[in-house]
Amino acid sequence: MKELLTYIAQNLVEHPDAVSVTEVELSDETVLELRVAPEDMGKVIGRQGRIAKEIRALMRSVAQRQGKRISVDIVD
Repeated sequence: MKELLTYIAQNLVEHPDAVSVTEVELSDETVLELRVAPEDMGKVIGRQGRIAKEIRALMRSVAQRQGKRISVDIVD
């Protein structure tokens, strides 16, 4: 999961080397914290948050197929 999110984010931004994903295990779900360079934040979020919503939906779909719960937080 972490690798998929990293791959998606690196292909969206201008500075792919600045992308980092931290995995936090909670009791009932996994939280993936996505960090990108400050100037790339808009590219990951998109207009009115559309790209961020689609990233979250895609990750939830993949996790659901594996029987897991996941959420994506975009951290600055």
